[in-house]
Amino acid sequence: MRKLALSDDILLKVEKPARYIGGEVNSVMKDKDKVDIRFAMCFPDVYEIGMSHLGIQILYDMFNRREDVWCERVYSPWLDLDKILRDRDIPLFALESQDPVRDFDFLGITIQFEMCYTNILQILDLSRIPLHAADRTEDDPFVIGGGPCAYNPEPLAEFFDLFYIGEGETVYDELLDAYRIWKHSGKPRAEFLERAAQIEGIYVPMFYTASYNEDGTLKSFLPVNSHAPARVRKQVVMDVSDASYPMNPVVPFIKATQDRVVLEIQRGCIRGCRFCQAGMIYRPTRERDVDRLKNYARTMLKNTGHEEISLSSLSSSDYSKLEELVTFLIEEFKEKGINISLPSLRIDAFSLDVMSKVQDIRKSSLTFAPEAGSQRMRDVINKGLTEEDVINGAGQAFDGGWSKVKLYFMLGLPTETEEDMKEIARLSDRVARRYYEIPKEQRHGKCQITASSSFFVPKPFTPFQWASMCTAEEYERRAHIVRDEFGDQLNRKSLKYNWHDAQVTVLEGVMARGDRKVGLVIERAYRLGCLYDSWTETFRNDLWMQAFEDTSVDLSFYNLRERGENELFPWDFIDIGVSRAFLRKEWERAVEGTVTPNCRERCSGCGAARFGGGVCYEGKN
Repeated sequence: MRKLALSDDILLKVEKPARYIGGEVNSVMKDKDKVDIRFAMCFPDVYEIGMSHLGIQILYDMFNRREDVWCERVYSPWLDLDKILRDRDIPLFALESQDPVRDFDFLGITIQFEMCYTNILQILDLSRIPLHAADRTEDDPFVIGGGPCAYNPEPLAEFFDLFYIGEGETVYDELLDAYRIWKHSGKPRAEFLERAAQIEGIYVPMFYTASYNEDGTLKSFLPVNSHAPARVRKQVVMDVSDASYPMNPVVPFIKATQDRVVLEIQRGCIRGCRFCQAGMIYRPTRERDVDRLKNYARTMLKNTGHEEISLSSLSSSDYSKLEELVTFLIEEFKEKGINISLPSLRIDAFSLDVMSKVQDIRKSSLTFAPEAGSQRMRDVINKGLTEEDVINGAGQAFDGGWSKVKLYFMLGLPTETEEDMKEIARLSDRVARRYYEIPKEQRHGKCQITASSSFFVPKPFTPFQWASMCTAEEYERRAHIVRDEFGDQLNRKSLKYNWHDAQVTVLEGVMARGDRKVGLVIERAYRLGCLYDSWTETFRNDLWMQAFEDTSVDLSFYNLRERGENELFPWDFIDIGVSRAFLRKEWERAVEGTVTPNCRERCSGCGAARFGGGVCYEGKN
């Protein structure tokens, strides 16, 4: 019987002790003496958020199918346990075996959001793994990062031994096989890293060096080891239907952020929104076979006991078999009390019909994401949505019985004017007006329109990677312009407006497009006490500003200037398939306000066709 890493007196002192005990339904237990490779899979946030992440469930299942590998899970301990671990000198441990993370061969960290970077250092620190890869010895695990933020790994380069660029189902087996051979060879740590660097998609930061121009921009970025390639090519699973998928996902003891079975129906997106990194890095769009998905749904619900199933994709409405799949789910599971969640839908007659069958209209709200208030701005960002689409969709929803609508916008987009900002309030009011066109006796009470705006962050590998950002004060000023305009609207009592934290946005921008110098700031901020930076109650902007001052790193250099057309970016050594020339052309079309058709309407030659499948080859023999 395994022994818990934490004593009863500690578990009774911390919030939600179930975060730390493991032993959940479908968690995998193996004999550690009978496996060659131990892999600790980490999500650098609290258990409830990490347990909701599909990518980790996929890799956890895939790794544990190998007899020679035992993959376990680890999450960031909350502040109460963080303090206890430090005070009592207890090393951070994995859930399944409760063994210290430092005893493992690999520590794999999924990097989903820039504001978790200090939590990554917390994980390393509490695990007693040296923060800097250069300081690690043969006694330390290899620290490998992956996920969307790995598409600009440079701010974290000093802290990771390796990065996996792309989708995990492709070359991880090759990497683990190479490790097993190295492990029994008696050769030094660098030998394995050299082997790893030769595997397509693996980036070893210490094998590269950056030099800078006098103005602080990147002058060159070159390999300094003969085994390291000049460019690292992202890994793509072209046949997603045959890719590994977890039929027995781990079921948490406590309520997770998304406590449900997740069906990933496709990868990628055809839409080409110019602000959206996921839409570019996951090209080309690839669909899963609908019959396979039906079987997954039956099996996963049976194996988990969950009472909700969610369809996952960047744009579910673009899945060609959506109607067939949703009809099946409704007919198969509605009588069994299974809820069906349909995020990422474009609001049209079919979607509303489906949602009316699976939601309690009186309690639920519908979500639209116009992203911008004016048509001009929606054309700039290539949203592919007209005001008529928004009003008609809302109208159909109101006619169908809904009275609550959420609208999502962005502020601070390139070329934005004050008129564009005010149109956020005006569009929200026009949606409310459409509700009050319904005869009074047919309405379902007062309507409630909740508009929310986040602040724009330019991300690598998007057409907006050249764009400048605003200061936190300027973002706040723009939000106040919108707020004041809401106060002038006819239906202001039916309207509510809120906005994101501008200070967090500014830091997210630095980390998103930063170079290796930003790593100094991250480490200093962590040393000063920054942790859980995406959590409002723990975010300390004052400490972050002190970290910039202490390291003499200029925040404005990363955020407040438009990049030159030919500037070398820290992430340019990564090949995502989509060409820089295409992204630049899209930037120029954005400035002109020119719309680019989606991938099914017309191919724009982005470069993703080189992967040889997906939407690029639909209808071709």
